[in-house]
Amino acid sequence: MQAIAVEPGAGEPVLVETPRPEPDPGEALVRTLRVGVDGTDHEVIAGHHGNLPDGASQLVLGHEAVGVVEDANGTDLEEGEVVVPTVRRPPNGTNEYFERGEPDMAPDGEYVERGIVGAHGFMAEYFTSPAEYLVPIPADLASLGFLVEPISITEKALEHAVASRSAFDWDLESALVLGNGSLGLLTLAIFETVLDVDRTYCLGRRDRPHPTIDLIDDLGSTYVDSRETPVSEIPDVHEAADLVYEATGHAKHAFETVDALAPNGVGVLLGVPEPWSFEVDGGRLHRELVLHNKALLGTVNSHRGHFESAVDTLAQLPEWFTDDLVTGVYGLEDFRAAFETGDTVVKTAVEFDTI
Repeated sequence: MQAIAVEPGAGEPVLVETPRPEPDPGEALVRTLRVGVDGTDHEVIAGHHGNLPDGASQLVLGHEAVGVVEDANGTDLEEGEVVVPTVRRPPNGTNEYFERGEPDMAPDGEYVERGIVGAHGFMAEYFTSPAEYLVPIPADLASLGFLVEPISITEKALEHAVASRSAFDWDLESALVLGNGSLGLLTLAIFETVLDVDRTYCLGRRDRPHPTIDLIDDLGSTYVDSRETPVSEIPDVHEAADLVYEATGHAKHAFETVDALAPNGVGVLLGVPEPWSFEVDGGRLHRELVLHNKALLGTVNSHRGHFESAVDTLAQLPEWFTDDLVTGVYGLEDFRAAFETGDTVVKTAVEFDTI
């Protein structure tokens, strides 16, 4: 079968031939439909993130997948069922995090991630997976199923943010998304169309006209150009936010988030920055957190329950939004186009088959 793989640091993915996998007991064989491309894939390709499976010279890419059960292999799944795979797997047998159903809370060394860290991904014509890591979705969502994984990341982030404010009466009336990439835009759409947050803002560094800014405008949100208004000054120009969702990976934003929060607000950090040393007024930020009951939390990955919630959320997103968000779906003959970046690119996917 054909797969898309990379030697980390090589700079570009390649199409390779690899044996079609056979499912072990408890596993199902899945025929891949589509696999999304995101910033993590680009980091793996560049060699900035991830590592190879033991004994492998290349890594099969892809962690945002949707497929159809080809062989249920005695599991509770049904052949022909559309499924989305979760990303994390136990490295060498199970451990307490997987036994609790909380693989997203496992520390380094206690997991591998398909297509990222130590395990081949889903960017192949077929893949196998234990049934407990395959989440069924409605057939009418098959074409957009690759969006379930990124949405699940936000489902977890919001769950943890709300939990951090659960000790008192807290209302989410204003939200600020840092980053107008595909994850930031998906989150903004959730705030606007699913959670019905009163006032939303989205920060970026792009000039008009741009498709991401058009999406922000069409959602009814306010675009904030960070070159004109830094994160720390947003409360002076617009307003402080009850929740700040950081999806830029720009290290300074983690600290500037404290200033952007309203009293009792919470900032959720998802971006993974490169090492960078700079000066901050730690005492002042400490005072802000303490005297105004603010909170910062970090979050990574998601578990099955977040995927299941993401399926429901995806079904609620407006069709016009997903149409404009997904700017390209490419077959294997021109798969490299899915990895290109540019002013007209927002979210792309590689298509292996149709339902």
